[in-house]
Amino acid sequence: MKLIALLMAAASLGSAADRLIFTKSFPGSKPAYVGVTIERDGSAVYKEDPKDENPVAFKLTEGETNTFFDLADKLDHFSKPLESGLKIANMGKKTFRWEGASGAKEQSFNYSEIPEAKELLDWFEKISQTEQNFIELEFAVRFDKLGVNMAVLHLEMTRDQKKLMAAAQFLPLLDKVTGNENIMHMARSRAAALAEGIRAGK
Repeated sequence: MKLIALLMAAASLGSAADRLIFTKSFPGSKPAYVGVTIERDGSAVYKEDPKDENPVAFKLTEGETNTFFDLADKLDHFSKPLESGLKIANMGKKTFRWEGASGAKEQSFNYSEIPEAKELLDWFEKISQTEQNFIELEFAVRFDKLGVNMAVLHLEMTRDQKKLMAAAQFLPLLDKVTGNENIMHMARSRAAALAEGIRAGK
C-alpha cells in the first residue's frame, strides 16, 4: 500500500510540473513577440518581450487548461516535426514547448497542416488577443479615461467572436470602470453588462 501511495504521489508531482510554452516571433507585426506559459494547474503568464520581468499573470479555467494539455498530448508533447514544408509566406516563427518530469521537447514552425497543431495555435492566439485586450483596458483605466469606452468595446468584440479566455481576470477592471463616475456613462454600462455576463458564465 505504501508503494502504491508513493507512486501516486510521484505521478501527481510529475503532472503538476508539466508546463506548456508558446512563443511567436514576427518582426514588423504588433506585437512583434508573444510568449505564453501555462502551468498544469491553469496558472499562466503572457509577455510581449522575452526579457519582460513583469508579465501579465492570469488563471485559466479547468476546462481551458485541459484543452491545451489534451492537444499537447495528442501531439506527443511535440516530439515530431510540425512544419508543413510548403513554400508559403512568412507568418512568423511559432514554437510549442513541453516541459515535464520526462524532460523538455519543442518544435518550431511557420505553418503546419496538422489539425491538432492548428487547433492549439488557435487557442494560443485567443490568449494573445485576450491579454492584448487586458493590457489596453488596464492602460485606459489608469491613464486614458476617454479611451475606456473603446477598450471595453474591443473586449466585447473579442467575447462575441468567442475568443475571450480566462474571463474572470477582467472582473476587477470592469468593476472599477462601473464604479468610476469620471468615466462616461456608455463605458460604465458596457462594463457592467460584461461583468454580469462573465459572472453568469455566459
